[in-house]
Amino acid sequence: MDDIEPMRSIVGNKRTAFRKILVVKPSSLGDVVHSLPFLNAVKTCFPKTEIHWVIAKGLEGLLEGHPMIDKLIIINKDLWKNLSQTGRTLKEIRGLFKQLRNEKYDVVVDLQGLLRSGLITSATRAPLRLGFREAREGSRLFYTSTVKGGRDIHAVDRYMKLAAELGCEAHDIAFPFPPSESSVSKTGRLSNLGAYAVLVPGARWKTKIWPAERFGRVASMLPLRTVIVGSSSDKALADEVVSYSGGKALSLAGQTSLRELTDIIRAAEMVITNDSGPMHIAAALNVPVIAIFGPTSPAKTGPYGRGHVVLQSQTGCLPCFKRVCKDLRCMQEITSEAVYQEAMGILQRRKR
Repeated sequence: MDDIEPMRSIVGNKRTAFRKILVVKPSSLGDVVHSLPFLNAVKTCFPKTEIHWVIAKGLEGLLEGHPMIDKLIIINKDLWKNLSQTGRTLKEIRGLFKQLRNEKYDVVVDLQGLLRSGLITSATRAPLRLGFREAREGSRLFYTSTVKGGRDIHAVDRYMKLAAELGCEAHDIAFPFPPSESSVSKTGRLSNLGAYAVLVPGARWKTKIWPAERFGRVASMLPLRTVIVGSSSDKALADEVVSYSGGKALSLAGQTSLRELTDIIRAAEMVITNDSGPMHIAAALNVPVIAIFGPTSPAKTGPYGRGHVVLQSQTGCLPCFKRVCKDLRCMQEITSEAVYQEAMGILQRRKR
């Protein structure tokens, strides 16, 4: 019994032995990054406990090889949404649920808080299934215990409330990434670039995208080269930025794995970005961020920690959380000159 980590049960005051914990947090990129302090707190609190993690296909690279995670369970959540693939989806779900039951988890923590994650949590049949009281889509019905997370606090702080409920108080927030593979130097793509800034012109919502022309203008004014990162769907946008930069920007959009993306950001002087997943990677790595915000709330999903800059217009309708909007004044009112001035301030502080 020496390998069982003792833990205080949420149900009552009895001491219970927990051998295995499952974390359900499939997506998105930024949300998974925000979950790393939770992982750190739980593993630090219970170093002998085995931890498994449910992650969405395409994001597994962010957690592969993580010394705190014993097993990644990869789900193809996009397939689940495809009605034409219902038969294949049902077969995958049945196999997943059987696998989860066979693991015999003692504790399952649903950090996602949606119907799909609630069903996954319930399928484990774990005696303790923990989630947020205000979880959406009825997912709270699948939990045995809930915690009030709050809707007006940063995601990182919300997740840490679940860690605290497990008895894992953490006074210092840490974002443990898997060990670096030094992929930047291996590829050689940036070896002759010198100091550089990273630009992230893409975003999941069109309403969160600052104009490519303005990203390009900032790149043209900065006294160092810039590297553009993003997914394959951002290639055209990245090419626009390169064009407007007068050739000072280098596009790697769609050319990096998640591990390479992390290493590229880790070595940057700063990251200039829309509200995006790479923004959260940069903040977690303590790389200075200039975040350009429109319809979303920096208080809830802005770059976590100190030393970052958030630029948001004073438009009275913010935050509106609209994915479609005919009037994008909130993004148009932020100028290239304003971003440039903040970038120069970061460079000067780093020189000191």
